[in-house]
Amino acid sequence: QVQLVESGGDSVQAGGSLRLTCVDSGGPYRSYCMGWFRQTPGKEPEGVASIASDGTSNYADSAKGRFTISRENAKATLYLQMNNLKPEDTAMYYCAANWPGPCIVPVMMSQGKPGVSGQGTLVVVSP
Repeated sequence: QVQLVESGGDSVQAGGSLRLTCVDSGGPYRSYCMGWFRQTPGKEPEGVASIASDGTSNYADSAKGRFTISRENAKATLYLQMNNLKPEDTAMYYCAANWPGPCIVPVMMSQGKPGVSGQGTLVVVSP
């Protein structure tokens, strides 16, 4: 059973950077897709980025040019480097894994929220 544990969330000022980390207890060298989505209270979850085991990535428009998703398969770890953060990036960020279908953000979010996700890590960006 896959268990995902996120970390790295913090409070930063606009323009700052953070790197989120997700450790996959399922073990190294997993071939499934992984990704990040976020959610704020009262709003629908929003996909951020996804990545296949070969490193092919896909981004939501809101993340393009500012966020970079990566993974270290040998360490069963997923990352999200976030630069030039904006107040609207404030949210709980969740790691997701192993959804059926293509490894792209719209498919990751096709059921509203991925079936396999962690407990989240909070990112707060102040003006």
